[in-house]
Amino acid sequence: MPARTTVSALANDRAELTSPGWQMLRHWEVSPLTGALLLAWFMSMVLLPILLWTVGPAALPWMASMTVILQLLCVLAVLANAWPFAELARAAAIVFVGAWLIEWAGSKTGFIFGAYDYTNLFLPQLAGVPLIVPLAWLMMLPPAWAVGQALTRRTDGAAFLIASAVAFTAWDLFLDPQMVAWGAWVWPNGGGYFGIPWHNFAGWIAGALLLTALIRPRTVPVRPLLIVYSLTWALQSIGLGLFWQLPEPALCGFLVMGVLTISAWLKFHRTALVDGDAALERT
Repeated sequence: MPARTTVSALANDRAELTSPGWQMLRHWEVSPLTGALLLAWFMSMVLLPILLWTVGPAALPWMASMTVILQLLCVLAVLANAWPFAELARAAAIVFVGAWLIEWAGSKTGFIFGAYDYTNLFLPQLAGVPLIVPLAWLMMLPPAWAVGQALTRRTDGAAFLIASAVAFTAWDLFLDPQMVAWGAWVWPNGGGYFGIPWHNFAGWIAGALLLTALIRPRTVPVRPLLIVYSLTWALQSIGLGLFWQLPEPALCGFLVMGVLTISAWLKFHRTALVDGDAALERT
């Protein structure tokens, strides 16, 4: 009887490994844990406007924070499958502390991004900076590295740094108008991009360049992180355009982030085909 049970268990495990769902996850280089977190993050993004309509504005800060945490966990799970723990911990610490310092200096001096002030919408805060903000940097920098790696086929050099910084900054075409509309921060002097100074985007590029240069990331799992970047692009485009009544920023973000997303996927698949052909030639 135990032998039959073992054989049955092995057969069930083999069936699971060959199931279409498992095969799809393997094709996209997504572990079961990452897939579960990806689904949870997606559902939280869908639920956010629904809860805002049903529960009211009180649901906004904690539900928006939950979407950031779930996406961050998904990104960390992807990196944990490819990087040693010590290297992942080092990179996460540099991004979190570095992003907090950048945001603190920026909000206090007005030099990095322009003059802006945080409200008390997102708590807790450290020295006036909501802690969810550096977590959001950590959430989106690795997907931006994946875009940079896909476009340049490397994780060092000026081209990679610039491509990653631009990919990261493109997200802010959505984010800043959305956060201003939600009341997370204010730009008292306004600016040319829907009330946001153009100076802000230069600060984003500079901050992303600095943190990426400090970390010097090793090769990242491009395919799953590009999925995260692509879903962010799609969800932000739909969210701002349909639910948050910000069609103009939605269109700008859709175009700029979309060009980067599609270009990265095309270059990635072209590289994969070339590498595959080279491998066949060696056999």
